[in-house]
Amino acid sequence: MSAPLRVGNASGFYGDRFSAVREMLTGGPLDVLTGDYLAELTMLILGRDRMKDPARGYAKTFLRQMEENLGLAKDKGVRIVANAGGLNPAGLAGALRELAAKLGLEVSVAHVEGDDLIARADEFGFGKPLTANAYLGAWGIAECLEAGADIVVTGRVTDASVIVGPAAAHFGWARDDYDALAGAVVAGHVIECGAQATGGNYSFFRDQPIGVPGFPIAEIHADGSSVITKHPDTGGVVNKGTVTAQLLYEITGARYANPDVTARFDTLSLSDDGPDRVRISGVRGEAPPPTLKVCLNRLGGFRNETTFVLTGLDIEEKAALVREQLEGALAKRPPAEVRWTLARTDHADADTEERASALLHVAVKDDDPKIAGRAFSGAAIELALASYPGFHVTAPPSEASPFGVYSAAFVDAAAVPHVAVLPDGSKVDIAPASETGELSEADEPALPEPLQTDKVRRVPLGLVAGARSGDKGGNANLGVWVRSEEAWRWLVHRLTVGEFRRLLPETEGLPVTRHLLPNLWAMNFVVEGILGDGVASQARFDPQAKALGEWLRARELDVPEALL
Repeated sequence: MSAPLRVGNASGFYGDRFSAVREMLTGGPLDVLTGDYLAELTMLILGRDRMKDPARGYAKTFLRQMEENLGLAKDKGVRIVANAGGLNPAGLAGALRELAAKLGLEVSVAHVEGDDLIARADEFGFGKPLTANAYLGAWGIAECLEAGADIVVTGRVTDASVIVGPAAAHFGWARDDYDALAGAVVAGHVIECGAQATGGNYSFFRDQPIGVPGFPIAEIHADGSSVITKHPDTGGVVNKGTVTAQLLYEITGARYANPDVTARFDTLSLSDDGPDRVRISGVRGEAPPPTLKVCLNRLGGFRNETTFVLTGLDIEEKAALVREQLEGALAKRPPAEVRWTLARTDHADADTEERASALLHVAVKDDDPKIAGRAFSGAAIELALASYPGFHVTAPPSEASPFGVYSAAFVDAAAVPHVAVLPDGSKVDIAPASETGELSEADEPALPEPLQTDKVRRVPLGLVAGARSGDKGGNANLGVWVRSEEAWRWLVHRLTVGEFRRLLPETEGLPVTRHLLPNLWAMNFVVEGILGDGVASQARFDPQAKALGEWLRARELDVPEALL
């Protein structure tokens, strides 16, 4: 047991690089290959699939990947754990057995179920959602692996659980081995988003060649410490910056709750362990919270949009004219929601027509597909010969499309079944955590002494700070970090909530919380409500806040010359 468990990840979302499974199986040694296929939006997509065919509801891509690679994984002795079961893990497990038989392979398949609470929506007061899935933990996966499963598929488990489960089974951890479990949660959090840990979406991508990044590996040790790396001769890079960026991704504060343990992100340390190798150590864990988070998706209505191109002079006046005309045409029965956005992408005295043009985007929502569809589309296109000079649109308006609304609920963990269905078909009930602790904010750490400096230069924040941002329902998470203690002493005093609001005016009026992680020279901002009802509602230009951090990095402020 002194050797680490090598866990690779080959999927960060439903639609990630199809070839990654084969790349990971052929690129070097692995013990376990995992895949994360689920997100809030994915659950909505799978819910609509299940409406059309109750036998579906799982990630079909995974089944096609297994058709190409199941024999290879079996030959190499690599076990596979993935949450690709979505809303129908039993259905996917059955399809995998049929696939194995067709391929002539002896493969033992198990699955984890119990997360789907849709049949109990009334009991829990959820209303009438399309999907309702609790986030389960890792012990069902561990039970399946201990029973000899070659493949374990799950429904909605936490993203890190597909990594924690194999580690817990391999090392024989107990339910209260909190530090080891927390270390595995941190390792899982780093690699579950695939290439984001190996140079993908990395602020400092100009520092080294990125190419097409390989997928990440966590070498997990018996004490829960780990080394993040990748197969040799693959693209991308693993360094303390790429790992820090992913550590900050879509968290809140220092306490990161999972169903099995609450990991303390303010206790971990990063250190170099050779080329493309970063060691994570010192992670402390605490008892998990007594409740499980539930992802709820419902159909919110119908939406439509079009974008008017405004070229040359009088951009504001052209925008005002077409807005007045379209809203007048819709006045008899206006859509429930109309949102206008003018992007001033135009340049004066431009040398191309595209550079001379601005974009006026209008999006509508309504419960009636005819109002959001034909009524809106017709009114927009009928203006073609009657509006501003140079009228045209980027694409003709289309029929309305349904959109979803995400919300989160919390239920007592003891009220949610967690069932491991073993390869022989027998079922094992996984008990909820016997020891729990209410989740609370960590104490605010002491601030370091401010950096003393006389000379400053007005430059973009991104010259000294990296960022990574993303969504949790309607909230945006934006992590910011720097790469030296001196820069941290400046950043922590300069980038206050007030300064954050000034730099990002769209956050004005919204609740913003700053969480500090001094051990990473980092902070995380949570902006509540900026994404409306979540990504499926398309409430914002960047509906998942993926580029919110890069906008912050592009904003200018006075930076000490000593840091430049």
